[in-house]
This record gives sequence, C-alpha cells and structure tokens, in this order.
Amino acid sequence: MMLAERGASANTVDAYRRDLVDFIAFLSSRKTTVQRVSRDMVEGFLKTLSRAGQSPRTAARKLSAIRQLFAFLYSEKLCDDNPAATLETPRLGRPLPKTLTVNDVAALLAAARDDTSPKGLRLQAMLELMYGAGLRVSELVSLTLAALQVKEGVHRVDADCLIIRGKGNKERLVPIHARAREALSKYMEIRHAFLPGARHEAASAYLFPYHRAEGYITRQQFGVMLKELAVKANIDPEKLSPHTLRHSFASHLLEGGADLRVIQELLGHSDISTTQIYTHVASERLKKLVAEKHPLAKT
Repeated sequence: MMLAERGASANTVDAYRRDLVDFIAFLSSRKTTVQRVSRDMVEGFLKTLSRAGQSPRTAARKLSAIRQLFAFLYSEKLCDDNPAATLETPRLGRPLPKTLTVNDVAALLAAARDDTSPKGLRLQAMLELMYGAGLRVSELVSLTLAALQVKEGVHRVDADCLIIRGKGNKERLVPIHARAREALSKYMEIRHAFLPGARHEAASAYLFPYHRAEGYITRQQFGVMLKELAVKANIDPEKLSPHTLRHSFASHLLEGGADLRVIQELLGHSDISTTQIYTHVASERLKKLVAEKHPLAKT
C-alpha cells in the first residue's frame, strides 16, 4: 500500500518494515497476534523500548508505524479498531541538525582536489554535488545521466540545473554551480573506469555506476568515503556524514541571506516547518558567537 498508493521510497518502506518486524517479534514473545492486540499491549511494547534505552524519537517512529499498520488493517476490515490511535506520542526533544563550518567544507573540498586518481575525481564530483546542490544521499548516489542531460560517452557537463526525483517521486529542478560542473566534467572523462565491464563493453544509466546489484554506489559506501576524506582534511570523522553536507548546504544558504521558502524548494521539503529547523541552527551559532567573543560574556 505504501509503495502503490503513497509512492513511499524504498528506504521509507524498509524503515517501516524493520519497525513492524520488531513489533511482531514482541507480540510473538507474548504469544499473541496482530488481530488480538490491545492498547495495553502496544503500551507494553513502548515500555520495553524505553527499558532497552531506545530514544523517544525511535519510540515515536515505531508507534507511527504501528498506527499506520492498524489504520490499514481497519480500512481493509481485518481488525475491529486501531488500538494505537489514542496513545500519546513520546515527547521529543528537538535536536538541531549537525552542520560543518564553511572552513570545514573548504578543507574537505581541498583534500578531495588533492587526489587526481579516478576515485579522487569521482569523490570530488560527488562532494561538489552533495554540498553544492543540497541533495539527499539517496538522490545523489542514484543520479542518472539523464538528470544531467548528458548521454553515455559525453564528457562535458554544461547543464546548469539537475532534474531530481525525490521523495514521493516528486521532481524538482536544482541549480548546480560552475565548480560542480567542472568537477563533473573531469569525472565524466574517467567515468568508464567504474563501468561494470571492460572500458566500452558495458553501459550504465547511472552517473556513479557500480558493479553491485543496485547498479550504483550505495549510501553506506559514500559515507565511508566521506569518513576517510575527513581524516585527510583533519576533521573529526564523527562530525561528518552525507546528511551533514545537506544540512550544511541549507544552513550556509540561510546564513548568507537566502529566503527560507527558496531553501525549502531547493531541499524538496513538502512542509516549511521541516526547513525552519535551520533558523534554530543559525540562532544557536549567533548565541555561541556572542558567548565566546563579546567582552561582557567573559566577566
């Protein structure tokens, strides 16, 4: 239903599947089934999560999956009610997204440019795109040549916009800057080195092809590549993940005076409230700056 009717991404469906598998395992340990679940049983499941040290955010996500499961079962007349409907969602703190400083990003890019091997040129192109266009990591790794408006064998990237298919199969246009186009053009000259077969024996629709089943570099592989680059750039690897670059893109745009609605459109957020979290990031940085630099703060 989530795939066919809601257009949910494969990653979203996998996340719901994992949460519901945990819930079904809990029910099995209580020797009961989904059709016999009561409100107290769902509360009991949430309590086990708390005792296991799971965060309120994790509990809230699992409760959301359970609610949607029972809403589906009820709509299909497979159960009489939704025992999770009236349960209160665990209260969440509002963790601010992790971002890099502009200097940190500059150090990463400089470290990437130092490596002129095929893998180095590929990483530089991916980094320029990720930070320069604010892509989700799933959008980045699964980019196709068509998104760049180039064909197999073409080396020059002249397009100033990417066609991104994001969450819910929604398309958006994302501008790419001159340095990203230059990095992509250099990468396109050696892209054949990553094709599954010999130099010209295989073709791939993906911008960053890989020989695994997906046909392109996985999110996890790109994450490892970033960690290794962080070490070269003398940045704590724990500070860096693919999503950190997307957060940094939005935060740096906002600090530079970009309108929040424009950032929302660039990120592909359906709700402006999701984008507003970056205003809190900017506020926290300002408060930290005053606390560290203002003379009265040191008295």
